Amino acid sequence: MENSAIEAVTLAGSVADMDFSIWSLFMRADLIVKAVIVILLMASLWCWAIIFEKVIGLRRLNKGAAKFEQSFWSGVSLDDLYSRTNQQPADPMSAVFVAAMREWNRAPASGVEGDSSARVSLYERIDRVMQITLAREMDRAERYMTFLATTGSTAPFIGLFGTVWGIMNSFQSIAISKNTSLTVVAPGIAEALFATALGLLAAIPAVVAYNKLSRDLDRYAGRLDSFAGEFSAILSRQLDERGLKGGSR
Repeated sequence: MENSAIEAVTLAGSVADMDFSIWSLFMRADLIVKAVIVILLMASLWCWAIIFEKVIGLRRLNKGAAKFEQSFWSGVSLDDLYSRTNQQPADPMSAVFVAAMREWNRAPASGVEGDSSARVSLYERIDRVMQITLAREMDRAERYMTFLATTGSTAPFIGLFGTVWGIMNSFQSIAISKNTSLTVVAPGIAEALFATALGLLAAIPAVVAYNKLSRDLDRYAGRLDSFAGEFSAILSRQLDERGLKGGSR
């Protein structure tokens, strides 16, 4: 009885003397587990970089849209606003506006006066140009979102792979040493669980950020689509006015 107690105390002391710091766990890990840890750490860092870039970028996009909407609805003429923003559109909303105005200015006024089919054709071209520009700008704004989704869905499984591999190594150590003491099992189990923890550490922020950023991007896309619809209605009214002028001559 006393011998068993002495062995338990000795075993506990041996386990306590082992270094279970993160660096020690990494250095003692198998090559495969090390590769898993490095991949998960790099994925986590890259996800955080994407998150910060998207948060700052969305804030800038919304600020630019608000500024452009203020100018658009301030009563300034469309030609003056186009001349100010034509060279370098500062945000996607102004890019949609410039694309529509460029197509509008390419059509001669005399060609649509009194010709309803020409007016319909011009209206369709302007609407198509705005939708293409909107899609292109949203593709640019949504860049790297796929990486967040992929990391959120695959990182736990990558960590689980490292865990399974580490547990297999622990069992091999038990078979080789023919000893089931904690000093043999604990290091491998700790390394295996460390891989799982890193997988969750990479996946949880990626999933949360992806859901939040996707909702914000959808809201911004709706804002652009609403502007495109309102601007399309304004141009449609001007086309109708041109047609009435041409028909009255």
